[in-house]
Amino acid sequence: CLMDQASCGCCLMQQQIHRMKEFFNMSLNELEKELTKTKTVLNNVRSRSAFSVALTSQSKLECFGPHRDDKLIRYKHVFINLGEGYNVDTGIFSAPRSGVYSLAVTVYSDSGSPGNTLAACVGLLVNGLVVAGSREKNMQDQEDSATIVMAIHLKAGDKVAVNLPIGCFLCDDSSHYNTFTGFLLYATD
Repeated sequence: CLMDQASCGCCLMQQQIHRMKEFFNMSLNELEKELTKTKTVLNNVRSRSAFSVALTSQSKLECFGPHRDDKLIRYKHVFINLGEGYNVDTGIFSAPRSGVYSLAVTVYSDSGSPGNTLAACVGLLVNGLVVAGSREKNMQDQEDSATIVMAIHLKAGDKVAVNLPIGCFLCDDSSHYNTFTGFLLYATD
């Protein structure tokens, strides 16, 4: 803009281009920040994990066990399997990510007569090791039931299952007396 009209127009255009460049760079930075926030939210939504399953959904009472060996229980009726962490074919829940999980197991059996030596009992396993167990055999009535509820830190890939020990048996029908439930309280990774 020092010498003639032509240079002044060129100078003004360069200033305008510079302002537009700053505006677009600022807008791009804001969009990138929003994209990062959105990716974080979506990652948290995708990593949500919750399952709740029951032993069976048959209308007639079915009993399982006792067996000669400990057996993993395969819960066949699925209420919810958010994140697809529970495998109905194996009865195993695989933690999709590290975090604190709430786990609950409720067991019920109908022993048929007072004095029966069998019991409603299970073991809650993490990676094949018992972390909690429940056993109810009061021999005062026909039904036995027990519940395990706990919060536990799991690492991504940890396997959680319920074991039916020797000498134990469970009965269930469409009332869903025997359930296995777990969900991620909060992630730790």
